[in-house]
Amino acid sequence: MTVVNYRSEADVVVLEIDYPPVNALSHPVREGLLEGLRKAGADPLVKAIVIAGAQGTFPAGADLNEMASGLVLKAPITREVQAQMEATPKPVVAAIAGTALGGGFELALACHWRIAATSAKVGLPEVKLGLIPGAGGTQRFTRLAGPEAALDALTSGTHIPAPRALELGLVDALADDVVVEAIAFARRAAQEDKPLRIVSDAADRITGVSPELFAAFRKKIQAKARGQLAPFRIIDSIEAACTQPKEAAFRIEREGFLECRDSPQRKALVHVFFAEREARKIPDVSSDIKPLPIRKAVVIGAGTMGGGIAMNFANAGIPVALLELSREALDRGLGLIQKNYAASVARGSLTQARVDEALSLIHGITDYGAAADADIVVEAVFEDMKVKREVFEKLDGVAAPHAILATNTSTLDIDAIAAATSRPEKVVGTHFFSPANVMKLLENVRGKHTAPQTIATVMALGKRLSKVVVLAGNCDGFIGNRMLQFYSGEAEFLLEEGATPEQIDRVIEGFGFAMGPLAVRDLAGNDVGFMIRKSRRIPADERWSPILQRLVEQGRLGQKTGKGFYRYEGRTRIPDPEVLSLIERVSSELGIRRRAIADQEILERLLHPLVNEGAKIVDEGIAIRAGDIDVVYVNGYGFPAFRGGPMFWAEEIGLANVVETMRRLAPSHGTRWRPAALLERLAASGEGWNSLGKNA
Repeated sequence: MTVVNYRSEADVVVLEIDYPPVNALSHPVREGLLEGLRKAGADPLVKAIVIAGAQGTFPAGADLNEMASGLVLKAPITREVQAQMEATPKPVVAAIAGTALGGGFELALACHWRIAATSAKVGLPEVKLGLIPGAGGTQRFTRLAGPEAALDALTSGTHIPAPRALELGLVDALADDVVVEAIAFARRAAQEDKPLRIVSDAADRITGVSPELFAAFRKKIQAKARGQLAPFRIIDSIEAACTQPKEAAFRIEREGFLECRDSPQRKALVHVFFAEREARKIPDVSSDIKPLPIRKAVVIGAGTMGGGIAMNFANAGIPVALLELSREALDRGLGLIQKNYAASVARGSLTQARVDEALSLIHGITDYGAAADADIVVEAVFEDMKVKREVFEKLDGVAAPHAILATNTSTLDIDAIAAATSRPEKVVGTHFFSPANVMKLLENVRGKHTAPQTIATVMALGKRLSKVVVLAGNCDGFIGNRMLQFYSGEAEFLLEEGATPEQIDRVIEGFGFAMGPLAVRDLAGNDVGFMIRKSRRIPADERWSPILQRLVEQGRLGQKTGKGFYRYEGRTRIPDPEVLSLIERVSSELGIRRRAIADQEILERLLHPLVNEGAKIVDEGIAIRAGDIDVVYVNGYGFPAFRGGPMFWAEEIGLANVVETMRRLAPSHGTRWRPAALLERLAASGEGWNSLGKNA
């Protein structure tokens, strides 16, 4: 099959890559490009060459399936194609349309010039896969845009809109019909005998750069990139572009790429990438089932969560009404939305024009009757079953027959909420994470009667809202929160036995979490955590530690009161001897002899129970796949992506190790802590989650 079309436009040849769906730089594409470049270069009638993508898509990146195989790529590799481009004595122009990322953009950077569609986006997001650009990306990007822009863009993996790429010097012109303009540009360059621009030789933007720039940037990203390899190898490579001879700089990039490629972090991040794709697939919801169109939404409750959910709809271009029965509460909620948008403008993450457009789609209402023409209603009121059932009973009487009624509950029974309506097939959980306008995860929850079309609709809606979407079954806490109670509860047991809050948080943050479990409790509010705990039932042979209750009784609610597990100066947490005294009193009352606890024991006792409960969730069908749990924990609970999520990480360290921990904990912790039957089976057989036939 010909995947690179060779088309003559008079004296200009267009090499059109036609390899659906995204024209990835797979082996046939690389082979076709190299052959086409050589043929056009040798033809005296050809004066210039344009490289473009069919279906309006320049190569969107490397072939991740090739990369995930772990095998050495078959020649020619991208660098060989680039070498041929740079050696061609005729103008080579890239016609960039769609999204040119990673290897696709590296290919474009090796062309002599680049013309981009106004709507195109470019970027080098390899860091998100635990990699650095390995085909000259760090070198050519830096030479065109300068080291400051390269550091920001490549360590974040951001996608750059074409107008911004033009400002940075990454592309040379914008056009509506990019192929036509690229042909005209290439022809003019040939006719004018314009000197060919070899980007890898450009030096204007890399001369005289201070080494302090790179030291300062390493310090700047230290907290966010803690434990990660790729961001720091990217900095090394960009620094080399500015301080080393060309050949040495390219060699440093290549060495960094190979180191990252062969690291466990790359394997973990590629797993997360594919797991996020697979999570969108629902085996018992046929692709023939079409989602309902969502033209208008209503959000019930104008608090922090409801306002954030409304912003999601507006940001996606969907008109949304925010309902509060009290005009005062409604005005307060709308004011908070305006404040959030103003902060985004101040940070530069949104333009004022974009904010004005979003705000024009949000309006407040104080009457349930105004929800009559909505396609979806999302309830975001107080986390109380009685309150939620009252809301759904009212909605059932006013909402259109086709409307989906969604609840933002994080733990409550979807079926009990649906029973308050005459349309349980239209009721579904849409668990947004706080702050809803920022957090990526949307945990949709199906009830016993939720219809396939309802599921298809909220899954498609999540994608439209730019969320990472996972479907969970109905149980207490669904996927994420059902597992979380073991994590946070065990932290307090460790405190009773001799650990300190700062030791526990240091271990977890050293593992890669942004915050440890006790710092998170303080951030969320210890009173909130205690309220949730009181609402949950546990088996008779288990208990909760009294530490959280004691803190709440002393007014130590967390950051909002300036003291919790820590004392706070602003947001800076400071170990507090008063808390240690409180913990020691609890230990004494319980007859527990305190001891020194090793960091490794803390890690195992906090994370292994997560995995054990995750295995139960998979076995029960609450999660369709183990990979879905990884997606939930990476995107909703701060589990470090470069570890792959709890289920992937556990398989890497050995499921038998998790079983051993649970067998050790169960006698003192209770029935729920016994090793999951599925986990024991897999550990005994030496198999992993993929053996279940549910994973990608």
